[in-house]
Amino acid sequence: MEANEAQELQEHAEHGSEGGMRPVAFTMAVLAVLVAVVTVLGHRSHTEAVLRQAEASDTWNEYQAVKIRDSNKDDITKLLSVIAVTDADKAKSIAKANNDHREKWADELQEKSKEAKGLEARVTLAEHHANFFDLGEALLEIGLVVTSVTLLTRRKTYWYIGIVFALGGVVSAALVLFIK
Repeated sequence: MEANEAQELQEHAEHGSEGGMRPVAFTMAVLAVLVAVVTVLGHRSHTEAVLRQAEASDTWNEYQAVKIRDSNKDDITKLLSVIAVTDADKAKSIAKANNDHREKWADELQEKSKEAKGLEARVTLAEHHANFFDLGEALLEIGLVVTSVTLLTRRKTYWYIGIVFALGGVVSAALVLFIK
């Protein structure tokens, strides 16, 4: 065998091994896209959780403001009933108005409480979604890194291991669809 023929055979072998790495490189590109998508979805879930928490806090603050007004009206009514007043009719009128407000606010308090609890449930759901997206992102990144080791070692075992991690990441991210 001549030197030229040996060199040609070696070049063909190298091209063959590079061709064998094309699926690995393609897998890495797909994994990189999946990591980007899952990362964005995770960030959006975290943002939604923060926004819903702010809404819930605002609603609880409104609830507390109504509760304080209700308590103040109750205190005024009680005070008017135990002190001597010069105008009893006016005191009764004030007490009636206070009681009317308190009746109206009782419904408002229930509505605010229900609304705030609903928002808190949405916060919890968004946090669960974010956790699954975070896990999916981590597994996809591990899969990408392990798959890239295939290019360095030329051993496809790493490619298969990377695919297993990536599948775990895809499953984790897809589970968000079933969390209600």
